[in-house]
Amino acid sequence: MMNEVRAIQDQQADPTDASTQPHNIEAEQQLLGAILTNNDIYDRIAAIISPHHFYDPVHARIYEVASTRISRNALASPVTLKAFLEDDEGLKELGGPAYLARLAGSAISSFAARDYANMIYDLAIRRELMTLGRDISDKAARVDVASEPKEQIVEAEQALYMLGEQGKSETGFQSFLKAVTDAVNVANAAYQRDGGLAGLSTGLKDLDKKLGGLNRSDLLILAARPSMGKTALATNIAFNLAKAYKRGTLQDGTEGAVDGGVVGFFSLEMSAEQLAARILSEAAEVPSENIRKGDMTEVEFRRFVDAAKTLEACPLYIDDTPALPISQLAARARRLKRTHGLDALFIDYLQLVRPATAKDSRVNEVSEITQGLKAIAKELEIPVIALSQLSRQVENREDKRPQLSDLRESGSIEQDADVVMFIFREEYYKEREKPGDHELDKMASWQAEMEALHGKAEVVIGKQRHGPIGSVDLAFEGRFTRFTDLARPWQQSDQDDY
Repeated sequence: MMNEVRAIQDQQADPTDASTQPHNIEAEQQLLGAILTNNDIYDRIAAIISPHHFYDPVHARIYEVASTRISRNALASPVTLKAFLEDDEGLKELGGPAYLARLAGSAISSFAARDYANMIYDLAIRRELMTLGRDISDKAARVDVASEPKEQIVEAEQALYMLGEQGKSETGFQSFLKAVTDAVNVANAAYQRDGGLAGLSTGLKDLDKKLGGLNRSDLLILAARPSMGKTALATNIAFNLAKAYKRGTLQDGTEGAVDGGVVGFFSLEMSAEQLAARILSEAAEVPSENIRKGDMTEVEFRRFVDAAKTLEACPLYIDDTPALPISQLAARARRLKRTHGLDALFIDYLQLVRPATAKDSRVNEVSEITQGLKAIAKELEIPVIALSQLSRQVENREDKRPQLSDLRESGSIEQDADVVMFIFREEYYKEREKPGDHELDKMASWQAEMEALHGKAEVVIGKQRHGPIGSVDLAFEGRFTRFTDLARPWQQSDQDDY
């Protein structure tokens, strides 16, 4: 067998010939035969290879059907697979369902299944690298005005990242069987997780119930007028994710975050130091302006230092490079995932990201940026939370509650996003309606309204692809720039009993 592999690898003088690409049909047959003979073997190799790693497309289809049945605790044998594959044209060329029986009958080395799987994976990666290398060389050889070298480097980096992470450099059509299996796995993970969340918990229970958590591959837009608390809510959620981070073995056998996550934060407006001060203010319960001025009591300073020590271990990574192009942002996110892992990405804020190339209008530039952010979410399979400014037309309305039409500069933000949320604090606007001291009746009414609105915020969900729209009430502590769950009257009475 090793002589066959060496022979195959020695035949690589002409990489354009598909027949001389590195492969080992015998290893594929042995592995499939071992699985059909003993389904328990599948658990040993499931984390190593996928159907697309097989050189023979018929073998890929056999493996896909077998793995789906085994995942559902059903038997995968030549007899049970016959019903699913007897009409397969490729299998007919190999002898029909009898080929499945020959595979099982010729399996003599089930103990070496993991070695076969590693060999199949390695040869598949070699084939992908050869194809990728040819593509890069061909594009570089063509001197095309529309394809600049910088763009080619970004494309090559993206393809190499996908190859390193997922074992393939591009995604094509996938069978409905695989898509359904993936959907069932997501639902099962949500069912078994505490709280029944499909995605990552924001740390805010009421918001989690409405969103179902932060879902993988989603682009979430968090928009508001200045001083509403966009950055505060984003840092709160980012901190909650990083604080809850626990690493362990996932259901597919790979290592990853079983709770919380590794967080990347692109702060294009504030410096990393300012952002860290905000997070420390929330964690230590010391007003952020006091931290900035160093005006703290001894007790507050002790809390501040203790919070800083606790946060040192949190996997929260901040990049405060200003005016990043969307292509650079994507490249840095890929690099972070490769080196430290990445489970959620925050961008503060969208309008400060630059397009990869200058466009003829701001609308087209914003459109390129939102499409790029959505592409990052899908490619890295993480939720991307992008903050956005709102237009001034909100201020001209009597009802200042934001709407989708208020999103600034482009309708593409609304179209590309999976979730659009707005922060609305009526207290902010009511404060600016304070009557004169001589208007006693109005002053009394204004004070009563301010008391009712004090410390309350509303997150309005204007769009959600996977769930309902509506609003979520939160508590806002301006001194600590912190959003928390709003205590209801009945919850308050329960707490008083203890």
